[in-house]
Amino acid sequence: MIQYKGYTGVFEYDPDLDAFQGYVIGTRDQIVFEGRSPDELRASMKEAIDGYLDWCEEEGKEPDKPYSGRFNVRISLDLHRTVASLAAREGVSLNDWIIGALEAGVHVACIPAGTRNRTPA
Repeated sequence: MIQYKGYTGVFEYDPDLDAFQGYVIGTRDQIVFEGRSPDELRASMKEAIDGYLDWCEEEGKEPDKPYSGRFNVRISLDLHRTVASLAAREGVSLNDWIIGALEAGVHVACIPAGTRNRTPA
């Protein structure tokens, strides 16, 4: 992952192209970038984000903010970024990842406190 102006880019290497391809996570608008080296990749991401912000200004559009810290409850920006990164790594949407985490938490919370760490007989 790489960061620029609060935006987070994820990328992978494409051996067929002999280049890295990436995209910005956490926005509804699609922001993509590529490069043959880490330096080219970082420069391409900066150019893509700067271009996106310039385009938004020209169009009078409010740019998507990468993370708002909200999804019906307030969370820290660091937690939001970490959860978004974990979801991207697993190839699922942020919404689906959070639902899974909440379901797992609810499951644990519903187990009676005295039996949580007990091995079944």
